[in-house]
Amino acid sequence: MKIELSAISRKAQGTGASRRLRKSGRVPGIVYGGVEPALIDLDHNNLYHSLRKEAFHASILTLDLDGKKEQVLLRDFQMHPFRQQVQHIDFQRVEANKKIHMKVPLHFLNADIAPGVKLNGGIISHVMNDLNVACLPADLPEFIEVDLSTLALNHSVHVSDLNFPKGVEAAGIHIGDAVVATVQVPRGAIEAEALAAAEAAAAAAGDGKAAAKPAAKSK
Repeated sequence: MKIELSAISRKAQGTGASRRLRKSGRVPGIVYGGVEPALIDLDHNNLYHSLRKEAFHASILTLDLDGKKEQVLLRDFQMHPFRQQVQHIDFQRVEANKKIHMKVPLHFLNADIAPGVKLNGGIISHVMNDLNVACLPADLPEFIEVDLSTLALNHSVHVSDLNFPKGVEAAGIHIGDAVVATVQVPRGAIEAEALAAAEAAAAAAGDGKAAAKPAAKSK
């Protein structure tokens, strides 16, 4: 998905200048990497709605800065503590021949037909919702699929089980052993089953004592 946004350069710096920008419906930001950092500002409404899209957080973005287009990644943004207002945003320039590290979302598929769910009444638990990957900018995926169709009860899917697109690899130490998702019987169901078993055992023990008690002698 190609995502493009427009920005203009700004010279004014400081808290007062940023406050005035926000009041006028603009968002202060910065673009860094490669050459000198560039101070920018963007239209708030367009940026706010873009931030609500999953792909905006895990895609190579085209930034039109003063009519010149460059490829960037979203690196950080700050929101107002209680208003729906973007306070500041950071972008990083990318170079086509240099690998980037980026978090991409995980999309879970076929949870409803997983044996642990369909046959055993288990619940899927998402241990991860996104994953750090390393790749060239052109190979960056919008998301990684996690197929749960064969997941049995009390089993897990690990990072090493995932199918990565060509040129993409998981980033991090011992990441292959990390658990992505698991399926287990809900704790409440286990506790209810244990309680029912204990009550049944107690009832059986009570019946045994009653049977063993000698009958009263008739006068």
